[in-house]
Amino acid sequence: MTAVAPNASAMKGLRGALPLSRRGLIGAGGAAALLVALQFPLSGRSVAAKGGRFAPDAFIRIDSDGVVTLVMPQVEMGQGTYTAIPMILAEELDAAWERVRVEHAPPDEKLYANPALGIQATGNSNSVRAFWTPLRKAGAAARAALVEAAARSWGVPAAECRTQDSLVIHERSGRQIGYGELVGAAAHMALPKDPPLKDPKAFRLIGRPLKRLDTPDKVNGRAVYGIDALPAGVKFATLAQSPVRGGKVASVNQAKALAAPGVRQVVALDDLVAVVGDNTWAASQGLAALEVAWTNGPNGAVSSEQIWAQLRKASERSGVVGKAAGDAERALGAGDVFTAAYEEPLLAHACMEPLNCTLHVQPGQAEVWIGTQVLARVQQAVAAATGLPVEKVTVHNHLLGGGFGRRLEPDMAFTAARIATQVAGPVKIIWSREEDIRHDIYRPAYVDVLSAKLSDGRIAAWKHKVAGSSVLARFLPPAFQKGLDGDAVDSAVDMPYEVPDFRVEYIREEPPGIVTGFWRGVGPDNNVFAVESFIDELARKAGQDPVAFRRAHLGKTPRLKAALDLVAAKSRWGDPLPPRTARGVAVQPSFGSFIATVVEAEIDEAGEVLLRRVNTAVDTGIVVNPDTVIAQLQGGLIFGLTAALYGEVTLENGRVRQSNFHDYRMLRMDQVPPIEVHLIRNGEAPGGIGETGTTAGLPALRNAIYAATGVALRRMPIDRSLLAKGART
Repeated sequence: MTAVAPNASAMKGLRGALPLSRRGLIGAGGAAALLVALQFPLSGRSVAAKGGRFAPDAFIRIDSDGVVTLVMPQVEMGQGTYTAIPMILAEELDAAWERVRVEHAPPDEKLYANPALGIQATGNSNSVRAFWTPLRKAGAAARAALVEAAARSWGVPAAECRTQDSLVIHERSGRQIGYGELVGAAAHMALPKDPPLKDPKAFRLIGRPLKRLDTPDKVNGRAVYGIDALPAGVKFATLAQSPVRGGKVASVNQAKALAAPGVRQVVALDDLVAVVGDNTWAASQGLAALEVAWTNGPNGAVSSEQIWAQLRKASERSGVVGKAAGDAERALGAGDVFTAAYEEPLLAHACMEPLNCTLHVQPGQAEVWIGTQVLARVQQAVAAATGLPVEKVTVHNHLLGGGFGRRLEPDMAFTAARIATQVAGPVKIIWSREEDIRHDIYRPAYVDVLSAKLSDGRIAAWKHKVAGSSVLARFLPPAFQKGLDGDAVDSAVDMPYEVPDFRVEYIREEPPGIVTGFWRGVGPDNNVFAVESFIDELARKAGQDPVAFRRAHLGKTPRLKAALDLVAAKSRWGDPLPPRTARGVAVQPSFGSFIATVVEAEIDEAGEVLLRRVNTAVDTGIVVNPDTVIAQLQGGLIFGLTAALYGEVTLENGRVRQSNFHDYRMLRMDQVPPIEVHLIRNGEAPGGIGETGTTAGLPALRNAIYAATGVALRRMPIDRSLLAKGART
C-alpha cells in the first residue's frame, strides 16, 4: 500500500476489493450493483428535511432557497468531473443550472464508494460511466417527490405537472412553485422505486458545453487545493527521504539546520528527516543545512540495466493466459512468423501540485487537509500511522493540482502523519519537486513480445506476451487472481482486430528498488503502443496502407471503424507530404470509448521530431459536456506525446537519476501542435475519456516516424540518434 518501507505492517488491512480487471468493473447487472453500493434510498420515504433542506439520499441537498448541492463522491483534478457529474444529476432533477453547487464528500465508503471500483476512489476514467445511471435515478426520484408535493398542495394529479429550471409547473392553471418552497413537504413523499428516466431527446443540459463550476474560483483565486490549506497556527515542513528505497538514516547533525532563521524543529525518523519552520522557505533552508548520512539497505546496487535485464529475461518465459482463441501456438509453430519486442520505461507522475498533506495530531484525534483520489484510504492510513481509531480521524478533501494515479496512493498521508505525531500543533508537509520525482510510485516498465503470421494479406495468428510488474497485486490483492493482472493485459486481451488464432499471456516480474502504481492509462498505454506499432509493421509486411489494413480487420467493431474513417478524412490521410514528414495512425477501444488518432510529424536531419498536427475522432456515446471531453482528449494527447518524446525514469546505484523538469521534461507550449477533436454522437451510454487520449498519441506518433523514416522504433522514449539522417537502421 505504501512506498515507505518502515512501518509497512501498519498499512495492512487498508486494501479494498475490486473485480478482476479495470475495464471489466462495469458489467452485467451493473445498475443494480451501483444502487446497492451507493445506498440510494430509491424506495420508501425520502430523508426528512433538516434545517430547511430536502435530502432524499446521501448525494442531494436542496435548501429552502432552491439551491441544489451535490455531495460529490468523485474528486476534481482538472478533468471536469465537478461539472459533468452535476450535469447528470441536474438533468434528471430539472434543476436550474445556475443554482447547482458542489461540495466534497467526506470519507465514507458505505455511502460514497465508486460503484465500479468498490472503494471511494476516482480513477479508471469511470466517473461519468459509474455514476451515469445511479445519479440519473436519484435525480428522477427526487424530482418525482417534489412534483408530488406540489400536486398535493394544489389538489391536482401529479401527471398534470411538469418541471423545468427548479420549478414545478401546472400548465392548466398556470401555477408554478420553486423547489425551495417544497423541501418540507417533499421530505414526506414516498420515493419511487424505479423512476422513469428522460428520453435523451428531451435533455436540456446534457450535450451542451456548459461553463465549468470550478472555473470562477480558479480564476479569482478562491479555489482551495490541498497545498492551500492553512489551519490556524500551522507550521511548515519539508522532508528528505532515504535516496534508496529501503535505506535508513545513519546519522543526523541538526546544529546548522536549527541555526537557520525560522527553523523550529528537526524530526528524524528511521528512513527520513524533516525540518519544521515558520514558513516553507525556512523549512527548505533548514533542510539544505541539515547534515544527514544514509545507509543504502538492500537496494543500493539497483540500476536500470538490471531492471531491463530482468524484464527481458522474464519475457522469454511462458506466462499466465489472459485470453486464448483457436490454437495460436500451433499456428505459429511453423512458417513465416514475424516477431517483435516493444519496451516502455518507468514513468513518474510529476503532478503540477507537489505532494503535500497538512495534519493536526492531538491526543485522541487527528485532522487532515489534503487533495486525494482515495479519501477513505487516506483516513485509514493516518489512523494506521497515529494509532488512532479511524473514526477519530477527520479528513478534508480539496481540489487536486493533478492526480493521474499518483494520488490514488495514501503514502504521502501516512508519511506526513508519522512526522506530524512529533510536532505540536498543525503542520503542513510539502515534498520538493526533487523528492516527489525521486520517490514516486512509478508507472511500470514493460516488455511486450508479439508474434504473428500473415495469410493472404490478413493476420492468421497472433500471440502477445506482456512482462511487467503487477499494480493490482499490491494495490488490490483480491483483483489479482491466479497470477493474472487484468490491468497489465488491458487492451491486449481485447485488442480490436479479428484474428482466428489468438493468445495473450502475462508474466509478472517485479523490479527491485521501486514501487509501481497507476499512471494515466497504465496497462492500456503499454499495450496499445505495442499492438498498434506491431499492426503498422504487419501492414508494411503485407504491402498494405496502414488505414486500409486496420479497416480490413475491424469487421466486428463498427464504432471503431467509423472513428477510423472519420479521422482518416479529417487528417487528409493519403495526401502528399514533404520529405521526412508523414502521418501515423492508431486506433483502440479504450475505457468504454472508441478512438482513432492520426499524428502528423516531421523529423529533421538531426532526428528531432516536430509535431505538425493531431486529429482524433472519438465515439464516447452520449457526450455529457463536449467542452470537457475535448479538453480531456487534448490534455491526454499532450500527456502521452510528452511520454513518447521524453518520458523515462532511470536508476543508478539504487537512486533515481531524474529530479525536476530539466531532466524529466514536459512538452512545452511552443511544441504543442494544433489538436482537432471530432466527436461522434449517438445514444450509447457514456464511455471514459480521461485516459483515452493518453493511450492514443504515443503509438500514432511512433507510426508517423516509421512512415517518415522507415525506422521501426520499438522502445520509448524516442531515440533521436536512430532518426538522424544517415543513421544506420
